[in-house]
Amino acid sequence: MLDKVFDPKSAEPRLYAAWEASGAFAPTNDPEAEPFSIIMPPPNVTGSLHVGHALNNTLQDVLVRFERMRGKAALWLPGTDHAGIATQMVVERQLALAGNINRREMGRENFLAEVWKWKATSGGKIVEQLRRLGASCDWSRERFSLDEGSSCAVRKVFVTLFKEGLIYRDKRLVNWDPQFQTAISDLEVEQREIEGHFWHLAYPLADGSGEIVVSTTRPETMLGDAAVAVHPDDERYKHLVGKGVILPIVGRQIPIVADEHADPEKGSGAVKITPAHDFDDFQVARRHGLPMINILDEYAHVNESAPQAYRGLDRFTARAKVVDACDALGLLRGTEKIRHMVPHGDRSGVVVEPFLTDQWFVNAEVLARPAIEAVVEGDTVFAPRHWEKTYLEWMRNIQPWTISRQLWWGHRIPAWFGPDGTIFVEETEEEAKAQACAHYGRDEPLVQDEDVLDTWFSSALWPFSTLGWPDKTPDLKRFYPTHTLVTGFDIIPFWVARMMMQGLHLTEEVPFKRVFINALVRDASGAKMSKSKGNVMDPLDLIDEFGADALRFTLTAMSGVTRDIKLSRQRIEGYRNLGTKLWNATRFAQLNSCTRETTFSPELARMPLNRWIVGETARATKIVASALVECDFSEAADALYRFIWNVFCDWYIELSKPVLNGADSAVRDETRAVTAWVLDVTLKILHPIMPFLTEELWAETARLGAPRGHQGFIMTAAWPQLAESLVDPAADAEIRLIIDTISEGRSVRQELNIPPAARPLLLVVEASETQREALTANAQLIARLLRVADVRLVNAVPPGAVSYVIAGATLALPVAQFIELTTERNRLTKEITSLGAEADKLAKKLSNQDFIARAPEHVVEDTRDRLAAAKAGQAKLESALTRLFAVLN
Repeated sequence: MLDKVFDPKSAEPRLYAAWEASGAFAPTNDPEAEPFSIIMPPPNVTGSLHVGHALNNTLQDVLVRFERMRGKAALWLPGTDHAGIATQMVVERQLALAGNINRREMGRENFLAEVWKWKATSGGKIVEQLRRLGASCDWSRERFSLDEGSSCAVRKVFVTLFKEGLIYRDKRLVNWDPQFQTAISDLEVEQREIEGHFWHLAYPLADGSGEIVVSTTRPETMLGDAAVAVHPDDERYKHLVGKGVILPIVGRQIPIVADEHADPEKGSGAVKITPAHDFDDFQVARRHGLPMINILDEYAHVNESAPQAYRGLDRFTARAKVVDACDALGLLRGTEKIRHMVPHGDRSGVVVEPFLTDQWFVNAEVLARPAIEAVVEGDTVFAPRHWEKTYLEWMRNIQPWTISRQLWWGHRIPAWFGPDGTIFVEETEEEAKAQACAHYGRDEPLVQDEDVLDTWFSSALWPFSTLGWPDKTPDLKRFYPTHTLVTGFDIIPFWVARMMMQGLHLTEEVPFKRVFINALVRDASGAKMSKSKGNVMDPLDLIDEFGADALRFTLTAMSGVTRDIKLSRQRIEGYRNLGTKLWNATRFAQLNSCTRETTFSPELARMPLNRWIVGETARATKIVASALVECDFSEAADALYRFIWNVFCDWYIELSKPVLNGADSAVRDETRAVTAWVLDVTLKILHPIMPFLTEELWAETARLGAPRGHQGFIMTAAWPQLAESLVDPAADAEIRLIIDTISEGRSVRQELNIPPAARPLLLVVEASETQREALTANAQLIARLLRVADVRLVNAVPPGAVSYVIAGATLALPVAQFIELTTERNRLTKEITSLGAEADKLAKKLSNQDFIARAPEHVVEDTRDRLAAAKAGQAKLESALTRLFAVLN
């Protein structure tokens, strides 16, 4: 006999260890099995399981478990990412705390040894945490983005693209993170609104005839100015184009140029041009052949290109000093306080500096073309489909991808420099030396590029490098292209787009056929989770409290097409109760000796109640399967919840109790067999979402009487294939009539405050002959569940009775003797008025455009939800009042 409650703390580790030890996570070796593959988005080795990981990996696991049960060769390949900047940042911080150790003092090799040591002992905890979630990935195939296979693929790709002219080295402006002293991509830059100033500075004309005023938020960069630009159509300055100004402080003469970059409506209409420190100015300089003077070093300190008094100063210290100097020279024409957007590094949090430096780039525009076409043509589809717009907008406006990083942790760029600066790009140093020898006619010393590749460069190869590419491995042949990618919308440009570009270019196939974009998890009020707000929900804490199944079902049920998921402990507790409900239903089956003989088939059921539940089971199985095929996870979870809680555990078990306690042994035995069969199917279709509970119950129900084919785990059992013919319309109509009669009758009792002890009659006023027969045949059952004295056939609704209609049949409950009608009318009227006032207040709030514009998104959404609830409550009470008026009149 089952224990009274399911104990996830003891069951989950035991069940997971058994699954993993059995090898059940690996795809079947059956060559006839259709392959289904998912490549896990690799979590960073610096990370721990957060709610976003829990959602993303739960959905992947649901798909894999479902397809495994459908007989496919299901591969979910796991792995972790080395996460270049993030990991180096963590280790550097640890070394600093351990003894103020600096990586540059340690040297590259010693520092990397420390990183590998950290990765081996402390990194990758998330892998073990994923096991706690129930992730059924094939751990025997686990990969790491810096393992030898990945490194081989990265070198191959870099060399291939370089020799095709798609990777090149250039001196360009990049986003520079002064804290990490490395270039970062546009996607790693976060725009933040901060307080700042607009300074208006006068630049004297070189001929002494006057001055021109420029406006800037970054006066320190004037030390590297190359020109002043005015719009070619600006009448105020046409006579100055071609003349020169004297750059204050520096004393250098720079030209005035005409360029459409200058906005006549902004500030004075004249702008300073600093090509080495502004992306727009860089383009102006290229158009006009201006020099590019970098006045900052990699730490954002002023370098030797600036006047002596400023060298070595931090950029912000230099800013204040430049403003003071201009003021002292009488050239400061005004200062305005402003709020403006300033770029920050998303990892370091410091202000990013446009920085002129030599970097490696990918010609992303060329690679993007087939990747755009693949989505437009439907070779890869997004779900929900509206995310295609985000993908296509990014790809159609793509810029060169800066792939070099001035870090030590990562894939070293396979490029070597000769003594004259010639670059040799090969997969190995030996090949580079051979190429250099052919070039120079003799051996020459080579120096490998110090930089490493952007983490996303290796991540872009993940779908095929993990399967053994560039070798033509059996896994690559069988499982590539992969089927579904489950990921977040925030990394569509970071990762999805780049995988599409690299996959199509290098394998000539899309890397995945479908991209499912999961939502963002927020707290119960809709606010983004953050440690500073104190609203972070640790999934491991939630698993400890409620069990993995409850968390998994909650996340699955809430993962509809909306952008945000509002997660609360109350929701998780509610879905845990679903598991408890099924656990108790299994105990009920055990207590009532519900077993299914091996010869049983659901088509053999004859009793209407049993034919009804067989049809409902077939219907639920079809809905769940169809939903999971379409990645409609919330629909699958909703269908399961409705079927398990309402249909099976509530109505069928309740309606079957008199049968199981009755004297008719044939009907009793059929009901026992049907109950066992329904329980079998229910466990199977629930398993992908609630694997632990269902596996535990599967093992237990295998011991219920005669053998029922429970060989091995439920996770490897076949998905139920149930014919639509199992749905019996006649049985469906009969049992639905009984259920609706009881349900609506209970609602009437509740709405009108009829005391629980009151036992009115249930009157059948108008009904078809079939309905009359069904209601009278089940009168005893209806009387017990609806708390009525009896079911009677009458010709009219008597005075003092409230009527309701079910499937065309008119039923009535005489209630006048059980309630004070006037008092009840006054109560309902008061509650309707109160709800109406609340609805009006909320509607007025939502009609205020200022509220819609200024209030946080989750506050607006919560207000809409409250309005909908108020209106629904008002409508329900108005219906009850209408019924009551009918009694009064």
